[in-house]
Amino acid sequence: MCSLPGSRKPLLRVAVTGGTHGNEMCGVYLARYWLQNPGELQRPSFSAMPVLANPAATAACRRYIDRDLNRTFTLTFLGSTATPDDPYEVKRAQELNQLLGPKGTCQAFDFILDLHNTTANTGACLISEVSQNPFNLHLCHYLQLQNPGLPCRLFQFEPPGTESYSMDSVSKNGISLELGPQPQGVLRAELFSQMRAMVASILDFIELFNQGMEFPAFEMEVYKNLGSVDFPRTTDGHLTGTVHSRLQMGKLGGGALQGWRGPAQPASVYFLETAGDCHVKDDPCYATLQLRLDHQIVHGSQRH
Repeated sequence: MCSLPGSRKPLLRVAVTGGTHGNEMCGVYLARYWLQNPGELQRPSFSAMPVLANPAATAACRRYIDRDLNRTFTLTFLGSTATPDDPYEVKRAQELNQLLGPKGTCQAFDFILDLHNTTANTGACLISEVSQNPFNLHLCHYLQLQNPGLPCRLFQFEPPGTESYSMDSVSKNGISLELGPQPQGVLRAELFSQMRAMVASILDFIELFNQGMEFPAFEMEVYKNLGSVDFPRTTDGHLTGTVHSRLQMGKLGGGALQGWRGPAQPASVYFLETAGDCHVKDDPCYATLQLRLDHQIVHGSQRH
């Protein structure tokens, strides 16, 4: 077990981005508000910059215009020569890279917090690359301590290939905050308030970090994707069923958010076919819709 030491370089250039996906409304409305009222993002040692990441998709209330902006921050896209026929999100990624990067350089922002919503019943979830430093583990642990009534999980992923591609990968360190469930293009008041409060807590943690506070060792749960469970389909690919309501509504052995709280029991019902048949899976797994999540304990600041 190890702790986050008190001696380190402070994070002084911080950005909070919303609207990376134009129909995920909590981040959209918060970014719009902070652009007019930035005082809420100020702390004694830094002032976070609010950014509306994808203005065109936000105006159209769509996830994206030409391609997913949150998959466009690779060096291939960022370093390509601009042409009039470039997809909108490639042009926008290059603009954001100039504003918050350049990616992979010492001039890049110290930290980007990227705000997202999901239609899935995930609650509050931080999403971080496995390669990120122990800062994100301590950040999640801090949020868990500050908001015991709003459990916060940490999902670590490894991008396919060798290069990261997300909005927060432009900075030296970064993380995504995802809250759900919220329908696309809809703003739910309780999730808006939760996201606003969690952003404030994240900025408070950065301020404590900048002040040199030492964060002791701890244990926490970390989740990762092991694979996907596809829907039942016909031979030509059409769906023949949907997620069973007992799993969709969190009633399979563990209450709400069953996929986070514990393994599904052997022989759990996953899908209900239109003909009325049930699909049964024999392997216990951490199931949230199509995701199978691996439950592991992280000791202190160790990375997995």
